[in-house]
Amino acid sequence: MVELSDLYSEKILDLAGNQPRPGRLADAQASARRVSRVCGSVIEVDVRVEDGLICGYGHEVQACALGQTSAAIVATHVVGTPVAEFRRVRDEMTAMLKAGAPAPSGERWVDLKYLEPVRDYRPRHASTLLVFDALCDALDKLEATAA
Repeated sequence: MVELSDLYSEKILDLAGNQPRPGRLADAQASARRVSRVCGSVIEVDVRVEDGLICGYGHEVQACALGQTSAAIVATHVVGTPVAEFRRVRDEMTAMLKAGAPAPSGERWVDLKYLEPVRDYRPRHASTLLVFDALCDALDKLEATAA
């Protein structure tokens, strides 16, 4: 069994401690909020999409280092990402943590590999996936209003 302290590698702490702080997006087309019932981590995300590409992103995060790390990686790389690619990355992150699949593919998402040890610590899955689920919720809202 993995000890909780084993999850917080130097790289995880570096990513969490040096995360971009985009703040909320004033001209968001959709927003969503997710809370982890296990640890109380909270994230609120805002998104803008044009021609199938995420062209604007903002967030406010109150989370553990793992949730902050996920949010930092997303904030750093999500603008310019096709919506379909982001949804695939969310599915790959979920499979990595819950089914032992490899880390998400794609050059922009390479840092997500540092979160692989979380798969062995189920209580931290929810906080690690928080940003992915919240952003997909916002994308769902946006798609629902466009339909």
